[in-house]
Amino acid sequence: MTSCVYSDSFDTLAKVMIPSIEQLHHDLIERRYFADEGLLTAVHLALVLERPLLVEGEPGVGKSQLALTLAQVLGRELIRLQCYEGIDAGQALYEWDYPKQLLHVRAAEAEGTAHDIYGDAFLLERPLLAAVRSGDRAVLLIDEIDRADSEFEAFLLEFLSAFQITIPERGTTTAERPPVVIITSNRTRELHDALKRRCLYHWIPFPEPERERQIIQAQAPGIDEAAAQALVQAVTDVRGLRLIKPPGTAETIDWARGASVLANEGDTWPHALRRSLGLLLKEQEDIAVALTDVEALRA
Repeated sequence: MTSCVYSDSFDTLAKVMIPSIEQLHHDLIERRYFADEGLLTAVHLALVLERPLLVEGEPGVGKSQLALTLAQVLGRELIRLQCYEGIDAGQALYEWDYPKQLLHVRAAEAEGTAHDIYGDAFLLERPLLAAVRSGDRAVLLIDEIDRADSEFEAFLLEFLSAFQITIPERGTTTAERPPVVIITSNRTRELHDALKRRCLYHWIPFPEPERERQIIQAQAPGIDEAAAQALVQAVTDVRGLRLIKPPGTAETIDWARGASVLANEGDTWPHALRRSLGLLLKEQEDIAVALTDVEALRA
């Protein structure tokens, strides 16, 4: 079933159909995304209140995948803004196609006609402008905001408050209804309080063993119950070690798939886990510690 709720301001008769938490849980599982109750609640409230959702957590726990899967569930376009050091407003908002504008001006002057170089034909749409124009037909993923500098983060504040963009040559464009916005951070630096105030917040932890087993069996079909249990126990033990980089769920899935290939070729499961450990851990020091201290890898 779905629940019908009012928009963010609650002062309009316009209504938006929002999946209930139970329906959202069902729809995500159908697409092999296993969210716990806390994350389901955060997503549901973000949809109902039309607020951005800031999700933090270790790399590989499914933050970016949440936006992709939610776009599929809602039947909306996914628009992705990948953040990186040095990203600026032009790369996030829009840019003018200067060579095309220049050619147009020259042609117009040669013909003696008027020229307008600020039409859509010369506007290069970037993710934030695309999201404003798409409105509630889109899910906007602002990925790894912590990789951008604090100036870019401050630039986002007006956009997240009003979902509007001002183009000096054309005026202000405002979304009729805001897009769904998912912002992810690996917490390589602290985000400003001003950005956090504009968002709902949720920390995605490493999954509990039972949920991780469900994820593995959904994402790596063919693994039997005993093998999945052994792998999950090994991952849990590995994360309990003092590592340079603890593995996320994405690495667990890769490990399960790789070990399955080796097991199907004749390896025992413990041997397959040892041989494919480079899919789980990416530092030689971590691999050495795991091989020494994790019982399942010594069997």
